Amino acid sequence: MKLNTIVKSVIILSLLIMCVGCQNNKATNIVIDNNDDDIIDLRIFGFKNEAINVVAIEEILQDYMAKHPNVKINYESVKGVEYYNVLEKRLNSNNHDDIFMMDEEHLQKLKDKGYFEDLSKLSTINNFSKKSLEQMKEDNGKIYYVPSTISAFGLYCNMDILNKHHQKVPQNEKEFMEVCQYFVDKGITPIIANNDISLKTIAIGKSLYPLYQADNSHELIKHINKNPEVLSDYMKTGYEFVEKIIKNKFIDATKTSKTEKTKDDLIQFEKGENPFMLTGAWASVRVQNDAPNLNFEVHPYPILKEGSMLVTNIDTRLCVNAKGKHVEEAKKFIEYITQDNIMWKFVNSQSSFSPLKELRIADDKTIKPLSLYINDKDAILGTDSRIQYPIWSLTREGVQKLMKGEDIESALKIIKDSK
Repeated sequence: MKLNTIVKSVIILSLLIMCVGCQNNKATNIVIDNNDDDIIDLRIFGFKNEAINVVAIEEILQDYMAKHPNVKINYESVKGVEYYNVLEKRLNSNNHDDIFMMDEEHLQKLKDKGYFEDLSKLSTINNFSKKSLEQMKEDNGKIYYVPSTISAFGLYCNMDILNKHHQKVPQNEKEFMEVCQYFVDKGITPIIANNDISLKTIAIGKSLYPLYQADNSHELIKHINKNPEVLSDYMKTGYEFVEKIIKNKFIDATKTSKTEKTKDDLIQFEKGENPFMLTGAWASVRVQNDAPNLNFEVHPYPILKEGSMLVTNIDTRLCVNAKGKHVEEAKKFIEYITQDNIMWKFVNSQSSFSPLKELRIADDKTIKPLSLYINDKDAILGTDSRIQYPIWSLTREGVQKLMKGEDIESALKIIKDSK
């Protein structure tokens, strides 16, 4: 690559990255071009367009380009739920992306349409942890995606407010209820929540933690898959807990129903008026950048009678389009990005945890309390590939009904009617 081309690319990329923070659901493009006439045009479509994530992606792409001068990479992103609407339209067209990001529910919805290249033979597959591989492998042994992070959901704690009121970070359900009630009595809404992942991850965690603690959890999951009534019975506990949070006014239900994740909720929390927020740990860096004087920590959910637990996700899944123009080159790139030190750049930028065997902890000190809970005993998966229900969307709909004042049975009916 010529020097003037590199300089030109860096300038363009810098301008793009500066603009990313101002975008909501608009598309973001990163084009890295080596101006070679004999090149492979590799296209990647994703939903990551936060500035710090884009910087990490750009570094990875630049490094790959330096090692493969015959490749041009175009990364384009759309933020939010709109991403999957756009993705399905693109997959159904003849204008295919070579690599795209995916979640568990859309994978199950689309995997029979022939879009997913089998990645089980990649040389880096054995780099992944046992827990990750259990989620990645289909019953036939094929692997349709590789995760690039394990995301975690936590209770953001404003330490200055807690200290001012002589309160401490809650360590179990009783303490959580008591500290929230304390702030309600003081006229302060304790918890900032969004209309998507906040309360549904609480509901899933509260409901399914006992399932994962059972020695025969695999058999119990098989039983769940045969009858949605069984899943409904499990979820009742979580919905009862969420209903208690709503009725006790630990959240502002009306406001929460309109609060967009990683956007409106962060703005509210950054004002420093509320002691807690429920959202993904990946938002921590954004909060630090937007409110550098805010003293906060991210802790696991204190929702057990005798302690706390963590809800996680095998996340930011990368798939190779089996119908794409450059399948083999796309697989080579996936092999590159799933090397320890390469993947770590992205994991670290996400304030997340690695799906590989390595045990490094992200540099972000605010999420350190979560690191002790990344294990089989204290953590559960919010979306488990073994559970054959779209639990992510089912619980979101159920929680929305609770926030509107509907009863628990109406929320559970969504699950009962799902099969």
